[in-house]
Amino acid sequence: MDTQRLIALIIFTFSGFMLWTGWQKHNAPPPAPASTTVAAATGTTPTLAPTPVTPGATPAAAVSPQAVPSAAPAPADKRISVQTDLLQVEINTLDSDIRQVVLLKHPAHGDATKPLTLMQDKVGHYFIAQSGLLGLSANRPAPKWVASQDHYELGGADKVEVRLTDSETPGLLVTKVYTFTRGSYVIDVRFEVKNDTAAAVTPTAWYQFVRDGNPPEGESAGGNMFTSGVVTFTGPSLYSEAKKYRKVAFGDIDKRKNDEEFVEEEATDGWISIVQHYFVSVWLPGANVKRSFFTRKWRDTNLYSAGVKIGLPAIAAGAQATYTMPLYVGPQEQVHLKALAPGLDLVVDYGWLTILAVPMFEILSWINKVVGNWGWTIIIFTILIKAVFFPLNQKAGKSMAHMKELAPKMEAMKQRYGDDKVKLNQAMMDLYKTEKINPLGGCLPILVQMPFFIALYWVLLGAVELRNTPWIGWIHDLSSPDPYYILPIIMGVSMIVQTKLNPAPPDPVQAKVMMIMPIVFSFMFLFFPSGLVLYWTMQNLLGIGQQWYINKHIAEMEKKDKAHGK
Repeated sequence: MDTQRLIALIIFTFSGFMLWTGWQKHNAPPPAPASTTVAAATGTTPTLAPTPVTPGATPAAAVSPQAVPSAAPAPADKRISVQTDLLQVEINTLDSDIRQVVLLKHPAHGDATKPLTLMQDKVGHYFIAQSGLLGLSANRPAPKWVASQDHYELGGADKVEVRLTDSETPGLLVTKVYTFTRGSYVIDVRFEVKNDTAAAVTPTAWYQFVRDGNPPEGESAGGNMFTSGVVTFTGPSLYSEAKKYRKVAFGDIDKRKNDEEFVEEEATDGWISIVQHYFVSVWLPGANVKRSFFTRKWRDTNLYSAGVKIGLPAIAAGAQATYTMPLYVGPQEQVHLKALAPGLDLVVDYGWLTILAVPMFEILSWINKVVGNWGWTIIIFTILIKAVFFPLNQKAGKSMAHMKELAPKMEAMKQRYGDDKVKLNQAMMDLYKTEKINPLGGCLPILVQMPFFIALYWVLLGAVELRNTPWIGWIHDLSSPDPYYILPIIMGVSMIVQTKLNPAPPDPVQAKVMMIMPIVFSFMFLFFPSGLVLYWTMQNLLGIGQQWYINKHIAEMEKKDKAHGK
């Protein structure tokens, strides 16, 4: 009984700690944004963060006056807007960088009437995509990018191109082309170089994200919702066949020397990204191309870079060349990510339970294709899980009932042997053997099921498919808390009923834990996403029916035994 009590307490303590930690992190107030600006010469605080310069720049260049915009943008700082069916993008002609990306099909956090802004050069939520070429000319001046128009729309076409041209270096014509495609979150970034000089040039292409270390808008500090860091990690991640998928926390980059690029890996495959809850931005170099992945912390700022450098073939005098790099900026839809690049679906990170979580998500997706509603999908899948584990739960219920019958005998043994633990344990083992009872029979089935339940919990927490997805009535977003707390209240009541139906533990401490847990869980679930609360509520409701059936079956068996004089 002591072993059974210990295992039960471990299970409930772990569950309570996991949920308590999640609730604290999920609802912690965000910290004040770290300063990412440098005062202009006039003493006016700039409205924009410092514009990070190209990889390989010296620390002095990184904080030079040219790198810090004034409060009023310079005349050359002109924005080009691009509109597709999925994206709204702003490109700055001053540096040809992507300065804003709005996901038109995904609502902003806390305001479903507005689309989500994933990238922006805003103080406190700074996140941009940069790219360029090194090694074209030793004396190459700062590029001056020129576009033919200020606004581009996809309209009825399948593709739209934005061409920015720089001819500031004599003999070199560099064109940067952004290609947007209907129905796609992939932006092709293409460099076209025409070399009319007398010598060959050997350029190096660089592509990087620059992001501050603050949590995304609407999310709390801490970087993850659970202590395992499974779901809501925010920061760089990369993949190669040699080293597989890995994350690089901002805190780890902080430990390195500021303004120095750190080479994470050199490879001939793989990609590098910035991950946040539900969304990912990733540079996708082609296969069999030598590349160098790097990260960097910008001195005296809260800005970080994560990118890739690629050495390009020499361009002979009088020749021209092109190189294209795909950029994905969008939701973590696993099916689409898997098709884009090997390992890209791993950004939806389930941690050590990936082996269970991935097939669970695939089954959920299949069910959702049939029923067309994620709320009902969760309910159907929960019923299937309960059905699969019903034999184990039935066995656990019977074992708990038998242990309850033996409680008077075990209490008598405790009185008889007192503090002699050796004799007491031996007497209990003899009793278990005589009665043919496994003392762990009530707990082992629960332990077997725990990884499956936790994996499903993480799947529902990380699935972007649930974001802004309605169920019924008042539940308009399964990824947000119930606005009227109806589901959490039902969950709490169902948990209390289920506890009452279960055989009462003979140990008073264990009994108190069983009664306190519904209250603790109910309070924390007030702030959890509705999809998770729905899943847990269905677990409880099905558990009530299951325990009622088990109790009824045990009562019938006892009645038959008495009728036969057993």
